[in-house]
Amino acid sequence: MTEKETISISSDPAFLQELSEYLEVLSNPTRLKILKVIEKEPKEISEIASRIDTSYANTKKHIDQLVHIGLVKKEAGFGRETIKGIHPVWKFSLAAGSMGMLIKNLGVFSRINIPLGYGEIQGTLESVRQAVIKESGTDYPALHLMGGKEAGRTYLLKKERTLIGRIDPDNPSKLSEGDIALPVEYVSVTRITKPHAIVTKTSTGWQIEDRGSSGGTYLNAELIAPMHKTTVKNGDVIDLAMGEDAARFLFIANE
Repeated sequence: MTEKETISISSDPAFLQELSEYLEVLSNPTRLKILKVIEKEPKEISEIASRIDTSYANTKKHIDQLVHIGLVKKEAGFGRETIKGIHPVWKFSLAAGSMGMLIKNLGVFSRINIPLGYGEIQGTLESVRQAVIKESGTDYPALHLMGGKEAGRTYLLKKERTLIGRIDPDNPSKLSEGDIALPVEYVSVTRITKPHAIVTKTSTGWQIEDRGSSGGTYLNAELIAPMHKTTVKNGDVIDLAMGEDAARFLFIANE
């Protein structure tokens, strides 16, 4: 997909309806607070209600919505001990990779060409994206890994210059904090000690540069020239090499 191409879904009103419902669930700030509360460990509804300062019934309604769209999972656990003993309860936690999936979805949706008659979806999408950034406690842009062993992982770009590559077991001390070192299974990606590519923050945005890798770096399926900085925008797809052992990222901007 080139930078000029968009995703047209004007012939699929069913998808638009599902997208609208998905964003409607996420547009409620209480639900985003719930995701933050259960981020570290499972909690029962009464605990969640206490943390977000609302009623049990209201909390349950919000939880049910988040379970429905797959961001939260429900499983049996044990409640706190009382004079009557310990009783089983339902506990809720983030589904595996759910926050990464949420970030990925918002990035993909941002590239959609919304047809006439559904203009409110675009506004809702932007509101949700900003709310997710706010509730996550960070305004860093991110690279969301979409394939391979660690698919679903999201890397925050906290530095102005981030190296990306594969782990180099011969030089483990060469890795700096905040750089992105992929597992050895991504064999098509150049070792980070080279590295494969560098993402850089500039005064006008973000850029990616291939550092002469053997597999090449692709932006929206187009090979970029090595040793040349190329602008990346929200929703762009970055491939480090191509094929089964390559790495594909979705770039998520924070503005």
